[in-house]
Amino acid sequence: MPSPASLTVDLNALAHNFHALEAASGAAVHPVVKADSYGLGATPVARRLMVEGARTFFVARAAEGVALRAALGPAPVIYVLDGCHGDTASAQKAADLRPILNQPVQLQAWRAAGGGACGLQIDTGMSRLGFRPEDAPEPFEGLALVMSHLACADAPADSMNRRQRDDFAAVSARYPGAIRSFSNSGGCFMGADFAFDAVRPGISLYGGGPEGRPDDRIRAVATLSAEVVQVRPVRKGETVGYSAGWTAPRDSTVAIVAAGYADGVLRSYSPRGKVWLAGALRPIVGRVSMDVIAVDVTDAEVADAEVAVGDLCEIYGPNRNIDDQATAAGTIAYELLTSITPRVPRVYVG
Repeated sequence: MPSPASLTVDLNALAHNFHALEAASGAAVHPVVKADSYGLGATPVARRLMVEGARTFFVARAAEGVALRAALGPAPVIYVLDGCHGDTASAQKAADLRPILNQPVQLQAWRAAGGGACGLQIDTGMSRLGFRPEDAPEPFEGLALVMSHLACADAPADSMNRRQRDDFAAVSARYPGAIRSFSNSGGCFMGADFAFDAVRPGISLYGGGPEGRPDDRIRAVATLSAEVVQVRPVRKGETVGYSAGWTAPRDSTVAIVAAGYADGVLRSYSPRGKVWLAGALRPIVGRVSMDVIAVDVTDAEVADAEVAVGDLCEIYGPNRNIDDQATAAGTIAYELLTSITPRVPRVYVG
């Protein structure tokens, strides 16, 4: 049966963003395709990016890497950001994956499994994964890449960015011949001295602005849309949704749209969320339910732009920027994308 909700992935927009990040950074772009390419589908995304010239990818989990290797074949390099833990080292070698080593025990495990090409992460201030600069190991055979991660890339003026960059430059100089990778999406736009040899963008490949707000250089890739399943009058003073979350201030017309938090439309979209319907942004009213949202379309009726069952409502996409929707929901674009559930079919265009 067809689904009333869908996530359309524009592969041409993805390609545009890949080359925009390439041009902005002046470095090789090594896409981050972890979490199923932020919910958009790692296999079709990575295949298109290979057509555009990508040859190295980053995933978070070893299982993601195994699945991507099976889909893409032997050609690309695939790094696993988690590194290797015990028995996973042998499994990663068997799948021709490269762990990013984050601590001494991982380096030991990789060597015990036979070693080979791998990466090394230096923690320059994120305090998440990686060796502290003073604890970084001596150069070793097989080290192909050294990386770190910006903590404040969405705030380019933050002084921490420069401190991290300089610390990384100093430590990475100890590993001649290894590819140096430092910048995420935000770092791609900070200038050539932040790019080093390769950048690792994620969210801006998929349509999110590098500073958590709309950016004209980045095109919308994901369009989450759903059909109107009922249009109903609501009299002045009547309420809509759980906990009587919205009271009609006038005689109103409300469209019920077939997408809710079971599809990935966060409950926090209400009361500030807006969607694109009948040619304009219109407010979500009442609480987001598991399977539906309610949208006030009274003004559309007044303007003689009648809303009907079967009309498509854009929850985010080219007409409702994902960063704006995330701000309205009190979160970030990353969470919106990765919250889309499996019951929403992905449709690929371009």
